[in-house]
Amino acid sequence: MRSGNAILSGYGTTIFEAMSRLAGAHNAINLGQGFPDDRGAEDVLQVAARALLEGNNQYPPMMGLPALRQAVAAHAARFYGLEVDWEREVMVTSGATEALAACLFGLIEPGDEVVLFQPLYDSYVPIIRRAGGIPRFVRLQPPGWTVDPDELAAAFSPRTKLVVLNNPLNPAAKVWSVEELRLLADQVIAHDCLAVCDEVYEHLVFDGRRHVPLMTLPGMRERTLRIGSAGKTFSLTGWKVGYVTAAPDLLQPVAKAHQYLTFSTPPNLQAAVAYGLAKDDAYFGLLAAALEAKRDRLAAGLVSAGLPVLPSEGTYFVVADITGARGLRPGEDDADFCRRLTTDAGVAAIPVSAFYEEGAPTHLIRFCFSKQDAILDSAVMRLKEFFGR
Repeated sequence: MRSGNAILSGYGTTIFEAMSRLAGAHNAINLGQGFPDDRGAEDVLQVAARALLEGNNQYPPMMGLPALRQAVAAHAARFYGLEVDWEREVMVTSGATEALAACLFGLIEPGDEVVLFQPLYDSYVPIIRRAGGIPRFVRLQPPGWTVDPDELAAAFSPRTKLVVLNNPLNPAAKVWSVEELRLLADQVIAHDCLAVCDEVYEHLVFDGRRHVPLMTLPGMRERTLRIGSAGKTFSLTGWKVGYVTAAPDLLQPVAKAHQYLTFSTPPNLQAAVAYGLAKDDAYFGLLAAALEAKRDRLAAGLVSAGLPVLPSEGTYFVVADITGARGLRPGEDDADFCRRLTTDAGVAAIPVSAFYEEGAPTHLIRFCFSKQDAILDSAVMRLKEFFGR
């Protein structure tokens, strides 16, 4: 029997699925997979329900409902001062991962090089390779996840087609500074290439920080494709509603790819997201504040259990260092430790090495804090018992 595609067949089950299965088998508290465990924004849910029962449930326009595309454009102007033509520069997708796939399939020619930052979201590399692209990696240095300007410059070449930027960054919980973004923009402009910006955690930034889209920097408006996600903004990760904003010449080939991937997204969910993006500033501020409090709660608990934590500037995640963890076995890496933490302590985390293609550290693990306080407290209690604290 003939085998499947060699590139995609070479990838196993995602680490998120593997750890979630292990957590279920051992009745562990799952702080591995990144999703909130509440219902999400109640008024947004109500709009979706009404649109389902009272609205049109046939194919919506391939580019997305006008109401949502207009809302995405208004959101860009409101939060970032970006002037966006909703008819020519906004497209709705079935989640941010589909938006990424459409961007990468629509823009990459075989042999094109793509600059990526490690650690990275696990879908990037398989899509790039399937599209015929060649990944070039830049390693961010913990604990602050800083970028080395020389290493960044060395990753670009005359064959570079685009760079993929995740900001805020999963799993490192890094929010890129304006200075770092300028450094990146300089390379993109100097090499006449493009930037695909995965900004799904744009409203989940902490400690008074402000998310700055790469698109807003001088010279980047016509070179950048910006991806957002209703799942993260409204704590409704199962909805899979994303959106791409880009100049018309960039969006056109992406739309060609999109029409052959999913074509459209459930219209009732689009209507609800259009409503949600117009919510008042208090909603977005409280969303970040509530998650910041959860970050502090879990981080303090991890430290009290004997696990030092790295800075967490945004997203759903905090990274812990297991180097000096009590009971760490000789030769045990982050993946082995996470499996034992799940089976023996009853708490599931994700090894950060899973977010690398090469040169992975083996002493860092990622926890998700977008859970109910009682769940976080129970996880900390189990960890303290496991570490004898």
